[in-house]
Amino acid sequence: MPLREKTYLGDTGLLVHRVGLGGIPIQRLQMGDAVQLVVAALERGIDFIDTARGYTDSEQKIGRALDSWPGRVVLATKSMARSREDMARDIETSLENLRIDSVDIYQYHNVSSLEQLDQILRPGGAVEALTHARDSGMIGHLGITGHKPWILKEAIRRFPFETVQFPFNIIETSARGELLPSARERGLGTICMKPIAGGAIRNVIPNLRFILTSGIDVAIPGMDDVDQVEENLSVLTKLGPPGEREMEALLKERDELGDGFCRRCEYCMPCPQGLNISFLHLIGAYYFRYGLKEWAMGRLEGLSKGYSHCIQCGECVKKCPYDLDTPGIFRTLDHRISRDWKEHRS
Repeated sequence: MPLREKTYLGDTGLLVHRVGLGGIPIQRLQMGDAVQLVVAALERGIDFIDTARGYTDSEQKIGRALDSWPGRVVLATKSMARSREDMARDIETSLENLRIDSVDIYQYHNVSSLEQLDQILRPGGAVEALTHARDSGMIGHLGITGHKPWILKEAIRRFPFETVQFPFNIIETSARGELLPSARERGLGTICMKPIAGGAIRNVIPNLRFILTSGIDVAIPGMDDVDQVEENLSVLTKLGPPGEREMEALLKERDELGDGFCRRCEYCMPCPQGLNISFLHLIGAYYFRYGLKEWAMGRLEGLSKGYSHCIQCGECVKKCPYDLDTPGIFRTLDHRISRDWKEHRS
């Protein structure tokens, strides 16, 4: 299908550019730098921003950036609150942080089991607060997010959500099976999280073109510098699906990455032992996958806590939406990097 620079987000009536801004990486920036980054993205045409209550100060930074922005921006945020009371409190906090009276989309965030779905839909559950806020004019549209397409498919069958957000990229395509067709049939807006797999995918533009020719309305890569903004937006000047060679490169990269890698969503944080989990995963990737050994070792040696400080408590595994065995990975990386670095230096 031919790409369009803008599209309506399902039946919501919200017209947005097909590349938006994901709000996770700006957590790592200082307030002033984050504001400059968001403004730069808006100046270059981005008009859809997604954030969350759980992204530490991401909402505040976006709210500060939008204070003086004269144009229209479609805002989406979300909460993992389960009860009506907790969700109502989070909605109020989000509006305060974003410095607005009403948000375009509010999403129940990261539903990962049928038990959680039952919890939010039952009397006194979070959806009651979302529905009340929508009827009161505090929310424009209700959405849901998650990493398990089969659970999201059940969620949109059982409740009239208006948008659905899920991972989709050359590696993660399971949503094409039943979730995406079901969402399109019901007129839901489809939002692609993790479009670059947390920065793991290197063939960025062909991958984005693959996403945007797969029936997705908007992709929301996280970005923390202007070069990333410009690179991601450049996909809109190269409309059309990936070419044969591009697709071959994407499939090769998919096979090399497999499933056992960190997407840098940082849901595992904070670590009880103070490890920077996502950055340690990144260091391992740069050391072995990309061959940047000196860079990786320089960053590793600059950390106060490395792989060996992991006590294998498993708290990160419980919180990871991909069930990633981070303790096992860190144990292996500690051994492999130590051995390889000695051989590399000898």
